[in-house]
Amino acid sequence: MDVNTLKAVYFIGAGGIGMSALVRYFLSKGKTVGGYDRTPTELTRKLEEEGASIHYEDNVEGISQDFLDAQTTLVVYTPAIPAEHKELTFFRQQGFEVQKRAQVLGMLTRTERGLCVAGTHGKTTTSTLAAYLLDHSHVGCNAFLGGISKNYGTNLLLSDTSDFVVIEADEFDRSFHWLTPYASVITATDSDHLDIYGNHAAYVESFRKYTSLIRPDGYLIVKKGIDLTPDVQPGVTVYTYATNEGDFHATNIHTGNGEITFDYVSPLGNINGIRLGVPVYVNIENGIAAMALAQIAGATADEIRAAMPGFRGVDRRFDFKLKNDRIVFLSDYAHHPAEIRQSVYSMRMLYPDRKITAVFQPHLYTRTRDFYKDFADSLSLLDEVILLDIYPAREEPIAGVSSRLIYDHLRPGIEKSLCHKEDLLDTLRNKKLDVLITLGAGDIDNYVPQIYEILKDR
Repeated sequence: MDVNTLKAVYFIGAGGIGMSALVRYFLSKGKTVGGYDRTPTELTRKLEEEGASIHYEDNVEGISQDFLDAQTTLVVYTPAIPAEHKELTFFRQQGFEVQKRAQVLGMLTRTERGLCVAGTHGKTTTSTLAAYLLDHSHVGCNAFLGGISKNYGTNLLLSDTSDFVVIEADEFDRSFHWLTPYASVITATDSDHLDIYGNHAAYVESFRKYTSLIRPDGYLIVKKGIDLTPDVQPGVTVYTYATNEGDFHATNIHTGNGEITFDYVSPLGNINGIRLGVPVYVNIENGIAAMALAQIAGATADEIRAAMPGFRGVDRRFDFKLKNDRIVFLSDYAHHPAEIRQSVYSMRMLYPDRKITAVFQPHLYTRTRDFYKDFADSLSLLDEVILLDIYPAREEPIAGVSSRLIYDHLRPGIEKSLCHKEDLLDTLRNKKLDVLITLGAGDIDNYVPQIYEILKDR
């Protein structure tokens, strides 16, 4: 289906972070846009304010007449939607064009030059920073991001002049196999989504196949030392990167006084005097990858150096909500053991002498089943852990799988507790806290404003 002949686009799972960027994209193109989501959220309310028509009951009767012409309506769904979903079934049975979100993004990478960021973790911050750098250069870009940029207050950037499009390449359900990148970063291949892949070897194989999809005139920038042997087409230039080694890396790293500065080493031209806008250690690595993409797209050294300090980060990615001498409160999307380890490590560097407490909401029964020991190892780096019940997302409960699996494997001597979500605010209200982190990809973020109110006057 040609985007230009479309009149209407209907989204099933409209409020997902990746889906909502496409909602905004098609609204910007003047299309009639609507859809379904399970529950109203702040994001769906904003989409409705911007012109999308969204309802919250899986009911074919609720589909507006605007979306019932199969010749002019595209239906887009997220893989998290169950196959038996009534509206999805209806559209398929009625012969509508039904595509995954990734298929629509793939179409864009075939008409524009896709700058894609894949990997188990780090991809949202890296892709958002790359888009920010290009937007602050003469190059410009379009961008479909996996989080809300704190600089722009949105997950979509549009350009009338640039043919570059920055995309977060999601490995869930092998979605990134629909893409045809011009250039791609791969940040990590730590196992995840084993409910889809079954084992680590199949997970890594999926990334290998992804590398084969890069255009023959394109570029691959892969984190040095990860478990991956690329399989690129002839003509693809392959680079490596890391904090301290690789084709792209940092030297002269200085941390202190709330700042991180370094010199950037690159085969495309070194840039001295880089200052991070979000000064946490993991963002050195994210920044190196983002700068590499920006250089490949044509951003200059002066443009990159000038833009880097202004990057404010992404909502829920190492997102400071409160920071003073009495209390520090951070919200972080970390939901994989490696992400949690990195988050805690970064906080330890910033606050080496303070007690760090984390509230962790595990995300998915399968992920908890597969990695509960790894979660316990990472969380054991903290001083105190408060474990909430598992956020199920798309899954049904699995017998014997609960947050207690993690709880029981935390290191001896750590302060720990199990807490129901509805009791969390009272638990925190009655607890002495120094540095608090909320961790998880579920709905724990809904509690962040209330936690802030509890802590702000301490």
